[in-house]
Amino acid sequence: MKVVSISKSHGGIQGVYSDASEVCACDMTFAVFVPPQAKDGRLPVLWYLSGLTCTHANVMDKGEYRRMACELGLVVVCPDTSPRGPDVPDEKDNWQFGCGAGFYLDATQEPYAKNYRMYSYITEELPALIAANFPVDMSRQAIFGHSMGGHGALTIALKNPERYRSCSAFAPIVQPWTAGWSRPALEKYLGSDERKWRAYDATLLIEDGNRYPEFLVDQGAADGFLQDGLRPWLLEESCKKAGIDLTLRMQEGYDHSYNFIATFMDDHLKWHAARLT
Repeated sequence: MKVVSISKSHGGIQGVYSDASEVCACDMTFAVFVPPQAKDGRLPVLWYLSGLTCTHANVMDKGEYRRMACELGLVVVCPDTSPRGPDVPDEKDNWQFGCGAGFYLDATQEPYAKNYRMYSYITEELPALIAANFPVDMSRQAIFGHSMGGHGALTIALKNPERYRSCSAFAPIVQPWTAGWSRPALEKYLGSDERKWRAYDATLLIEDGNRYPEFLVDQGAADGFLQDGLRPWLLEESCKKAGIDLTLRMQEGYDHSYNFIATFMDDHLKWHAARLT
C-alpha cells in the first residue's frame, strides 16, 4: 500500500492511498479518514460509495463529513467508483459506462470481466486491506452512498445483512434494470440475460427474498434525475411489501449535487453512529 497524501483535519487524519488490486487487475486509489479517538482503540468503519463520474475525491473534497466523523468517532472509507488505467477497457465518451461507472458489480462479459469486479473489491479485497492497516473494528461496519453509490450500498447491504449494521443512501438508483442511464451498463457488464441482473438491483433483490432491517434515504425533490433514473417510490413499494423499515425523506428544493449531500451528511453520520456504537 502506497501513501498518496496525508493531511490533518479536525484533529483526525485524512489519507489517500493506492494499492495494486488483484481483484481489479490495476492500481486502485482510496481515501480513509481516521478520527483522533483511534489513539484509544479500534473504531467503527463507515463505507461511502460515490456516484457516476466520481472518484474517491468527490466526497472527500465536498462531502463535509470529517468534523462529524471526529465528533462521533467514525473511520470513513471512500473507495473509487471503478478500475482505472491505460489497460482498463473504457468508453471515454460515455459517462454512464466504464471508468467512473463501475456500478459496484462483478462483470462477466469480455472485455470487462478482468477489471470491473467492484463488488468483490468493495466486499472482499479492500476490507481486508483496511483491516490490516487501519485501527478499525470490522465487527462494526456500515455503508452508504450517493446515486450509483447509493445503488451499490443498498444492494451490498441486502446481500450482506450480517456484515453491515446500517445502510443509508443519498438519491440512489433503486431499480437500475429499468432506468435508462443504468440498463445499458448492466447489459454490457453482465450480458443480455436479465436474470443475471437481479443480483445488482435493490428492488429485485427484495422481490427475491433478500432482507435488511431498515434503510434511510434522502432524495432531493428538485433532482433532475428523479423521474427517469432514481424513482425512490419503487424502493418504497418494495420495502412496504417486504416489511422493511424505510425512512424516505423527500427534501424540497434540493438537487443531485454535493450541496445536497453536504447538507444532510451530519444526519446520516449520526444515524449510522447510533447503530454502530
